[in-house]
Amino acid sequence: MNKKVCIIYTGGTIGMVSGEHGYVPSSSALFEAIHSMKDLKKAGMPQIDIVQFDPLLDSSNMSIAEWNKIGEAINERYDQYDGFVILHGTDTMSYSASALAFMLENLDKPVVFTGSQIPLCEIRSDGYNNIVTSVIIASDGIAREVSIYFDGKLIRGCRSTKMSSTHFAAFDSPNCENLAEAGINIEYKKDYCCPQRNGKFRFSPMKEVPVGIIKMFPGIHFQIFESIMTEQLKGVVLETFGAGNIPTSSSGALIPIIDKAYKNGTLVIVCSQCVQGSVSLGAYETSKALIDIGAVSGKDMTTEAAMTKLIYLFSKDLSIDEISLKMTENLCGELT
Repeated sequence: MNKKVCIIYTGGTIGMVSGEHGYVPSSSALFEAIHSMKDLKKAGMPQIDIVQFDPLLDSSNMSIAEWNKIGEAINERYDQYDGFVILHGTDTMSYSASALAFMLENLDKPVVFTGSQIPLCEIRSDGYNNIVTSVIIASDGIAREVSIYFDGKLIRGCRSTKMSSTHFAAFDSPNCENLAEAGINIEYKKDYCCPQRNGKFRFSPMKEVPVGIIKMFPGIHFQIFESIMTEQLKGVVLETFGAGNIPTSSSGALIPIIDKAYKNGTLVIVCSQCVQGSVSLGAYETSKALIDIGAVSGKDMTTEAAMTKLIYLFSKDLSIDEISLKMTENLCGELT
């Protein structure tokens, strides 16, 4: 029996055409391009069906509502297909891939995000190879998790971050090995694919949860953030220096603000601005204060994973203590 792969087209550069004010998504251009791909029609390739979102979006306009829409589209078709390919814009692909990694609980089929840096309608587009290889990976059934395929590399979705807006190698997972590398053959690291599962597949949608991200920088004026640290803010990701360090010489303004947020029920997660490495609260004196006020280490999670994990856990109506504990646990391969 031929395998079946569902392509879900959400928008993004890959299917865009030149418009009056720049590139815009086009449904017809994408369909025409895919139907003209001879490699997709060759023997051994899976049957392909295309689901198109309306409206098509530049990924800068992606939100929780669109993440849920992607998740529901997969949930409704889960038993009908061997794998899924999500065509998505690159700017927020790591956020979407991270969100889906959490929402698609106990996933046992490949869900491959891909896109392109150059539209399919343009010369030298990287979209052709990205689509063809993603379809093969989705049908192979080896990397049965949410991933991103770009420029010869298959990486874990909840470990990904966008590294370049100009190179074909747009994504990387600095704290995690690649799941596969596609050269002449697709070489899977089979022992590394597929996080542990604890039951049957289940789609767990996200709610509109107010969270925030604050990036540390030299000379930061912490008072400007005090107004957002209200009881309505459920969680905040602090992008700190190095292994979790914060400025402590700015009149001691940050710690009281975070302490107030914590007492209001806001969960504070500490991530690093460094692309590679891990948070180690207490390793330096400039991070010990965060431990004292109940901040939680994000370890080696990306900011994208930490933010989407927060939303996912708050959407489950867990207690603050339960969420704090689960933020330090590996749920789907997002941390070491």
